[in-house]
Amino acid sequence: MCGAGPSTRLRLIVRRVKPSSRHLANLTDFEKKTGFKYSVIATNNRKMTRIPGSHQAQWLDALHRHHAVVEDRVRTNKAMGLHNLPSKSFTTNQGWMLAANLAADLDAWLRLLALHDQDELAAAEPDTMWFRIYHLPAGLAAHARRKHLRLAPDWPWVAAFVLAWQRMTGLTVVT
Repeated sequence: MCGAGPSTRLRLIVRRVKPSSRHLANLTDFEKKTGFKYSVIATNNRKMTRIPGSHQAQWLDALHRHHAVVEDRVRTNKAMGLHNLPSKSFTTNQGWMLAANLAADLDAWLRLLALHDQDELAAAEPDTMWFRIYHLPAGLAAHARRKHLRLAPDWPWVAAFVLAWQRMTGLTVVT
């Protein structure tokens, strides 16, 4: 505990878990020695009004881990174009931010509605999605007033793209 008054007191909550294979390269020497990964949360939350159990360490840990999901979406938004703004003009940057946020929203909805059961794509990074789904080797041909999308048959992600296309075009239109 630190701070002077009850409203400025901080609680440190340390969570100890076995590291997964994706964390092994980033462990500290201490974590390698003990065989555990440690997460530290500093909070000044005491008890939230009308929420039973909100003072317990487990509840606060779950709250902060849920916030990490929000942080992950911020990282995704940066990868979708919010990392560098293109201009010194506020109006131009405002349009850029709108387009980047729309791209991030469309990416999230595509994953939720069409790729939720595709293990390699449901939680893929934006760069992976770009090279596997968004930037596809195909040609658009027009014949008899109809357009045909010709996909490269040797492209490894053609089945995932076709499945996503079928699911998205099969959604009912809400009016």
